[in-house]
Amino acid sequence: MNLFSLYVPGTSPLHRLAVGYKYLLLLVLTVPALLAGSPVVSLAALVLSLALLASCRTGLRHAWTLPPALWVLVAFLAGYQVLVGRPDLGFVVGANLVTAVYASRILTLTTPGPVLIDALVAALRPLARFGVKPDLVGLAVAIMVRSVPLLLDSFDQVRQAARARGRERNLFLLVTPVVVRAVGQAQATGAALAARGLGES
Repeated sequence: MNLFSLYVPGTSPLHRLAVGYKYLLLLVLTVPALLAGSPVVSLAALVLSLALLASCRTGLRHAWTLPPALWVLVAFLAGYQVLVGRPDLGFVVGANLVTAVYASRILTLTTPGPVLIDALVAALRPLARFGVKPDLVGLAVAIMVRSVPLLLDSFDQVRQAARARGRERNLFLLVTPVVVRAVGQAQATGAALAARGLGES
């Protein structure tokens, strides 16, 4: 859950900024760097993301700290590009990934989850004429957001149980119970939605 962080109340300019502009800021920080493929542009986007996060006044440690697993992924992706002779692209890939996470944090740290989902649904309403169902998209996003901490909590419980038995290194024993719980949770959620007439075409 420390990848994107959760909403922290505050009075910073970013807290007061309208949610639509925050989504636009997310695009401005990520899309140009992805399209340019330039180390200079990627570095500028990363520095700007760090500065904006610092301006949220939630504490630099809370705003900037990333989980070790993400750094492992960044090192793997960048290392591959270095091995194939593209160190510049390795930097671009790593910087863009970290920038995307930090840019997402700007949204989640300064805006409550329900507000983010409501804004997304409102933005999708013009697409209803093309068959898009904004309310269902919002519901799907809400379910996904709710499911992530449940899955992480389930994995943590299974890992602790495996550690107590001295089997924490057995990946199969760790993954299988989590998958079973995830499937059960998905079935229960689907049944609850169906009982309310949601999700039907």
